[in-house]
Amino acid sequence: MAAWRFIDRASAWSWGEGPALITCSAEDLVVHKVFAGRDRDWGDVEGILARQYGKLNIGQNRDELGPLLELKEEPEALTKLTLQMARVDRRLRGV
Repeated sequence: MAAWRFIDRASAWSWGEGPALITCSAEDLVVHKVFAGRDRDWGDVEGILARQYGKLNIGQNRDELGPLLELKEEPEALTKLTLQMARVDRRLRGV
């Protein structure tokens, strides 16, 4: 994964008359948060998954997270993400 991909996928977010803020994509934010792996990051990931439900490119997340988590020697975080996605899916579908 090259850092320039994150930059390519960034977009401007405006709020009113002030300058726009450049933000990363929701998929890239999930990658950053899962890689960081703190409890608060996992809470943020759950919120992103819920807010962006049905819109995220999950394949992109898996493709980019796999090598990063291998380098960090925490490949189990990908399983944790999969389980969290399933929980959010069940909750939002009312199952």
